[in-house]
Amino acid sequence: MAIVYDWYENPGATEDSEERALHPRLFLNGKVSTADLCERIHERSSLSVGDVKSAFDTLAQLCAEELREGREIHIEGLGYFAPTLKSTETVTRSTSHKSGKLALKTVSFRPDARLKSRLAGIKAVRSGNTRHSASCSAEMIDTRLTAFFAEHDMMFRSDFQELFGMTRTTANRHLRRLVEGGKLVNIGQRFHPVYVLGKSKVEK
Repeated sequence: MAIVYDWYENPGATEDSEERALHPRLFLNGKVSTADLCERIHERSSLSVGDVKSAFDTLAQLCAEELREGREIHIEGLGYFAPTLKSTETVTRSTSHKSGKLALKTVSFRPDARLKSRLAGIKAVRSGNTRHSASCSAEMIDTRLTAFFAEHDMMFRSDFQELFGMTRTTANRHLRRLVEGGKLVNIGQRFHPVYVLGKSKVEK
């Protein structure tokens, strides 16, 4: 099976650009579980499924122990794992007790050269279904919002997504623009917004 992808507009592109640059984004073809890997390793080796599962469990424990010590782990043929940090609040040189203001951000991964060579020449096919946001002009958004609020007193982000066929990220970007322009007002909470028409109403 080939990698399935589609083209998306680059974030930050200006609305008035005649032709925006695109980037490819893949759609995952499912997920392979630990149990699946154990079965497949068992089929290709003399190890039992239980032996493979035990080895995986031990490997995960050892990796956690080494990462906690700030060490990079190299699994030959797979890649390099290393811990990364983040500050839990704004820190400057004059901040006291800096060590108490950091936490683990994530574990970074860098593929091994052997893994990259095995992925060379991958096949990719474009998705037959449109899964990303439709392109809507500001005028079209204003027109549809006017019609929506003629029948509704308020709007949720999910309503906006459904109305314009947008992804959550794209919908949030347009909603921020409309709020900043005074066309919509969030009367809800930051993470649970509820929108009503603002003083600077959409064009009728």
